[in-house]
Amino acid sequence: MNSRTSKAIGAAVGVAAIALSVPLAVNAYAEPSTPVAEIPDPQGPDCGAFKDALPNWKGLANLPVGTALASIPSVSTFNAAISGQLNPAVNVVPVFDNGPYVIFAPTNEAFAALPPEQLEVLRTDPAALTQLVYYHAFLGLLGPDDVKGQRPTQEGTEVEVTGSGGDIKVNETTKVVCGGITAQNARIYIVDSVLNPADAPAPITPTSTTETSTETTTTETTADTTATEAPAEAPSAAEAPATEATLTPAAEAPIG
Repeated sequence: MNSRTSKAIGAAVGVAAIALSVPLAVNAYAEPSTPVAEIPDPQGPDCGAFKDALPNWKGLANLPVGTALASIPSVSTFNAAISGQLNPAVNVVPVFDNGPYVIFAPTNEAFAALPPEQLEVLRTDPAALTQLVYYHAFLGLLGPDDVKGQRPTQEGTEVEVTGSGGDIKVNETTKVVCGGITAQNARIYIVDSVLNPADAPAPITPTSTTETSTETTTTETTADTTATEAPAEAPSAAEAPATEATLTPAAEAPIG
């Protein structure tokens, strides 16, 4: 009797356990999975060296751009320039972290190639340094195939990007050595020279053909009217003195 009761109790416990486990299994299976966005490979001739120096480069996608730039060894001088290390009065990292931005980060070799006197100005003149670093950023989140074009920088003057993929230039002469590096709120392009606002391309300003034509027509009409009226007045002014000069000597000539 006891054996039969024990078996009945055991069966009931087993059924209860199964009943309890089924909803849990269903819930676990029904829970949606969050897709993980793939981090695009950066492009450029020196991207191999970039990846070797920073094997966990994909992790930069989870970092604000200021932290991402501080993690890239080859642009440590640029990071110092934007973060108050080169000049304590200039720290634009909070601005860049509030992107989205495309940021051109010159290599350490690019800064080393600057004349010593220019580096000294950047260390001692906050306005000059701010102007320089702001010229290296414009609003947007653009990869290597979409970054081309001419756009106003954070400094105010414009920058021109040509090419695509692994062959990109900035302002015609500066080369992107590794571009499209993904940060949380920016795309980083490592460049081989320091960009100079003095070399900025002429701004693109739309012009109105209708207005230009109207102004040209008005100018031409005014010029024609002036040219027509001027000769009409000139002879009248010139004839009076000529008449007086002719008559006066004749009146005073002696008789006889």
